[in-house]
Amino acid sequence: MPNVNINGQVIEYESLGSAQSPTILLIMGLGMQLISWPDAFCEHLVSSGFRVIRFDNRDIGLSGKVQPKRQINVKLSMLAAVLGLPVRAPYLLDDMALDSVGLMTALNIDRAHIVGVSMGGMIAQLIAANHPQRVLTLTSIMSSSGNRRAHRGKPEAIRALMARPADISNPESIADHMVKVYGVIGSPGFVPDPAELRQRVKRNIHRSYYPAGTARQMLAIMASGDRRIKLSKITAPTLVIHGADDKLVPLAAGRDTAHHIKGAQLKIIPGMGHDLAPKLHPILSAAIVAHCQAHPTGAS
Repeated sequence: MPNVNINGQVIEYESLGSAQSPTILLIMGLGMQLISWPDAFCEHLVSSGFRVIRFDNRDIGLSGKVQPKRQINVKLSMLAAVLGLPVRAPYLLDDMALDSVGLMTALNIDRAHIVGVSMGGMIAQLIAANHPQRVLTLTSIMSSSGNRRAHRGKPEAIRALMARPADISNPESIADHMVKVYGVIGSPGFVPDPAELRQRVKRNIHRSYYPAGTARQMLAIMASGDRRIKLSKITAPTLVIHGADDKLVPLAAGRDTAHHIKGAQLKIIPGMGHDLAPKLHPILSAAIVAHCQAHPTGAS
């Protein structure tokens, strides 16, 4: 896959479909790589008449890794965030939003439909708020506004996210751990085939496994704080998609996000948790295609 240097970071990306078609820029979540946007999902978007760009965020996958000047204790930073104290991080979500905009510029894309999932939804929101001239539509999936009161995951989901594999040097142990995490935060109404899930997890591990980058991305989320004021400035047609059974980022976070974006549509999916389970692909891709096709030129 190709890569470009943006804001001092090497960003690995993949372009699917015709460069003459309107573009959908896909932004992935915490610690997740571009291949976490499922191939079949992307192919449906392409077959619906779109160019699709997916990429590795900084510090993850095959993109460049950030070398911080000093180590930061993530657990202490989480405690500081809960107490409402400042959190220090090597970079912020705003920097990651600039990576996304920079990738668009490098690929000669003036405006795009921006779609983000989880942390990627947060980044997508910031692009829409800070760079409205680059955005046709916004789709924020299983994400939040940064309002801590509406973004309190279930204790078992937080524990699963913070847990570590028994043996980080053993790919099978890492796979065991990741399968367990999905078992906690995944979609109870769209449970994947166990063999398919493990194969998907192992594909990601084989491509790249870099927990230090995930920790720094988590710091970026905590240090970036509340986005509600910025959300109120968004003018792009917005679709907020959230699972009714999301244990990690509860439905209240999706409702809060939609509430603070003028004119936003909220689509609640019963049985959906915090994942992109294969049985969800047709539902999600159909919703995104309909939203993008309804607003081909952006805000009216």
